[in-house]
Amino acid sequence: MAPGQSFRLLRWKEGPAAVDLIESLGAVVPWKGYGNRWHYHREAELAAVSSVGGTRFVADHVGAIDGEDLVLIGSNVPHYWDFRGPSQGVVLQWDFPRHHGVWGFPEMEPLKDLLDRAKQGLSIRGRTASGVRAVMREMGSVSGMERLGLFFKVLSTLVRAPEEDMQVLSLKPFSIDGTIQQQEAIGLAVSYLAANFRKSVRLGDLLELTGMSRATFARQFQKHAGKPFSELLNELRVQSVCRALRDTDLPVAVIALEEGFNQLSFFNRVFRRMTGCTPREYRRREGLLRQESA
Repeated sequence: MAPGQSFRLLRWKEGPAAVDLIESLGAVVPWKGYGNRWHYHREAELAAVSSVGGTRFVADHVGAIDGEDLVLIGSNVPHYWDFRGPSQGVVLQWDFPRHHGVWGFPEMEPLKDLLDRAKQGLSIRGRTASGVRAVMREMGSVSGMERLGLFFKVLSTLVRAPEEDMQVLSLKPFSIDGTIQQQEAIGLAVSYLAANFRKSVRLGDLLELTGMSRATFARQFQKHAGKPFSELLNELRVQSVCRALRDTDLPVAVIALEEGFNQLSFFNRVFRRMTGCTPREYRRREGLLRQESA
């Protein structure tokens, strides 16, 4: 953390490639970070983003986002937002290791449980998300103890949030320790998949990109992403198929081919396994939901 600060407040206005550190009373300092690619760090993170849409990666979770997204991410949990266009974000980061003095206050005990849950990533919704976003926006314009008080107000709101406002994202807890070289190599691979999933992606492409052997890549990708690269590739394709089924009237076979599936029978098996229904059932269900919300 910067001298004199217990936490870090970051912001971007057009995309996570250009991030600013927001100091007291709104002072802005350019910040070098890794928000525009897959990464992890020791600090816990609360990220409030707004975008036209994209894909959210948190540990072994891959999910579509549209509009606003608020996620609590635990220490050393890999994460990445792949936006389809411009985005805005406000991010809180802090590092309270177990020997930190803050844990001497008995009132902080519930926060330990929350941060343990955040090792799976937590999507924050409903009134909790609205309240937290408002406080995060206010933090940039104040200083000193007032700013610190707002930080603890955010943590208190999260600790007291009802269960229906907290969705666990990853299937299992993550907390990765690894070298910078491993993180950067797997980050390149994940970003490459996110950008090229509609094309024919070969394992050899990823080995050349990362500079790893086949065995090392398989082991490190499983460790960092929680699944083989082929499974992540299919998840990205299915997610994009779902978006096209909702937003277009194109035939299912055409969509499948455009999103990278070359064999329709394989596509149908993968789609049913990942969504629990057929593409036509998915389109029908989503159409009914849009009608009900109109």
